[in-house]
Amino acid sequence: MTGRERVLDPQRFGRVAVLMGGTSAEREVSLDSGRNVLTALRARGIDAESVDGIAALVDALESGRFARVFNVLHGTRGGGEDGVVQGLLEAYGVPYTGSDVLGSALSMDKIRSKQIWLALGLPTPRYARLRIGEDVQAAIRSLGYPAIVKPACEGSSVGVTRVFNDEDLPAALELAARYEGEMLMEQLIVGGEYTVGILGQEALPSIRIVPAGDYYDYHAKYLAEDTQYICPGLTGAAEEEIRELALHAFESVGCSGWGRVDFMRDGAGRLYLLEVNTAPGMTSHSLVPKAARVVGIGFEELVWRILETSCSREGV
Repeated sequence: MTGRERVLDPQRFGRVAVLMGGTSAEREVSLDSGRNVLTALRARGIDAESVDGIAALVDALESGRFARVFNVLHGTRGGGEDGVVQGLLEAYGVPYTGSDVLGSALSMDKIRSKQIWLALGLPTPRYARLRIGEDVQAAIRSLGYPAIVKPACEGSSVGVTRVFNDEDLPAALELAARYEGEMLMEQLIVGGEYTVGILGQEALPSIRIVPAGDYYDYHAKYLAEDTQYICPGLTGAAEEEIRELALHAFESVGCSGWGRVDFMRDGAGRLYLLEVNTAPGMTSHSLVPKAARVVGIGFEELVWRILETSCSREGV
């Protein structure tokens, strides 16, 4: 299936597993996303069922119940964005939505993503990689305040703290250390927060995110009703630049199918890549559906088009 071919008959997809929930720190968001995707697929006549987590997926694969998987299992270690689920599905020969093993694993690890972007000359905030027992003070001296401390392999703003002085550091480190893996200390870019959805081989309009509070945390993402979303977030050459950079960054870490690329833009208009999300949220607050709607793609149609991308993996 090429990027231009379309599926017209819902029976072409066969029975679809909507993979959601799981045991990662993003379980509740994933369940919300999965329910929305399941409703949309069924509304378009697709035979779809929910599957909660990797263990249930293994049982379903063993019994041959599904022809393909729509993955909205968020996060890592029990989530579906770190390459584990992708490897499992490839072993069983079942096509799925989203990036493959390599793209999922690289983009879930913010440190490895940054290493690739920097090697290619793409802009991303300066950072320090923190392992257990390393000199935190040396790391913060190399970056300076303000900074961000976060787990290197979590999403949805889980475990993230902004630090402005030495007094903020202990609590930030304690929070990030609750999650497995390395920690990332990153230069805090002061400016506007933007995101660009990717659908197939195209970048959707950018969104500028304006939270009511100081920054776009978990509450602002999933609970607050006063966060503003301006789409497109930029105009003219600046909008063209952010879309081109989003697609370049997405493809450079091996991602495909669909996803979302997050940015900061400072007061001088310089863009900084933050991370790639390979199974973005599909909740009422989520960003890819908002951007798609601006170009005339409703939620049901968006879900259909994402499912279409799985057809490129048939027979692989």
